[in-house]
Amino acid sequence: MTDLGTRLTQEFGTRFHRAPVLVVAPGRINLIGEHVDYNEGFVLPAAIDKQLVFAIAPNESDRCSIYSVDFKETASFSFNELKPGNQWVNYLMGVAEGFRQHGIHLGGVDCVFGGTIPAGAGLSSSAALCCGFAFALDHIHKANLSRLDLARIAQFSEHEFAGVKCGLMDQYAVLFGELDSVLLLDCRSMTHEAIQFPTSACSIMLVDTHVKHSLASTAYNDRRASCEAGIAILSGLFPGVQSLRDISTAQLEACQELLPTDVFSRCHFITEEIVRTQQAARALKGDDLPAFGQMMFASHVGLRDSYEVSCAELDLLVSVAEKNPECVIGARLMGGGFGGCTINLIRPGMEGAFKELISTEYFTSFRVAPEFYPVSLSLGTHLIN
Repeated sequence: MTDLGTRLTQEFGTRFHRAPVLVVAPGRINLIGEHVDYNEGFVLPAAIDKQLVFAIAPNESDRCSIYSVDFKETASFSFNELKPGNQWVNYLMGVAEGFRQHGIHLGGVDCVFGGTIPAGAGLSSSAALCCGFAFALDHIHKANLSRLDLARIAQFSEHEFAGVKCGLMDQYAVLFGELDSVLLLDCRSMTHEAIQFPTSACSIMLVDTHVKHSLASTAYNDRRASCEAGIAILSGLFPGVQSLRDISTAQLEACQELLPTDVFSRCHFITEEIVRTQQAARALKGDDLPAFGQMMFASHVGLRDSYEVSCAELDLLVSVAEKNPECVIGARLMGGGFGGCTINLIRPGMEGAFKELISTEYFTSFRVAPEFYPVSLSLGTHLIN
């Protein structure tokens, strides 16, 4: 049991006077394939060793009593009090509603949770929150839902209770992650291939801009609406088109004059990113890290110029990384954008030099010290006792 698990078990015992089960739900990274999960493309995510841990047990009531050790907040709700909102408890309410919509009767639970996922860094703390709670409810109530069912319940919570029209990549990676591997996830079939990550050839370092973003902001949902607007036009021109997965970049460019400028630009990025992710997966399987790194840089350019989800802080971090190939193999912004983290592949032994370079440049430009998160690739959501 981890130190965090021990601390949560003790806190649970103090509050509820019995022993809980422990569920670990990891955060996630995405090496490449950004904003394409809701366009039925391919993505390359992985679960990481930053995680939420839930100490949880059934009670004899119809109420859920939850304590967050990180926020030092208590919440309580019954199953006829479920409502949307922007607090952490609303995400849990959305999960409970997802179970109800599957026809599963829930009894009350007591829960204490906390973790090591930095909030606002784009590491899918909300997906870990929803997936961990869903996994725990499924285990306690012996509902025997599949991991894909749990992922969809977690996504439902984000859509309907938090107002974030996310794809399914985050939830899938949080639930299906494999040790020391990335997942080449087909977001149409919702199946994946695990690819061993070359941990001896590079390390993964996240750099947090400390620019906090909200995926529930209009900007994120606006990008999704642009993709949907493009498909509404393109599906009338090309038979069988259901998503941007079905359109080549050449076909899209032939129809440029028929699409609004912003819609074309955003759809253009998606069609390129879907192909780029498949190429990147082949490079990774072929141990061609230099090619993989160049695709990461190209992905950032598209996210910056075509999809317009970057910011000055993210652009500086990627620029410094690209100018220092002796340290960095590849880098790009990661997540919804508008802040959060860059993801960097660092050459062995160059972590210290990279941090010094980044810290100096970033502080000089923004008078803020960036945060560094080395991560390793971990197992998806699981019980630990």
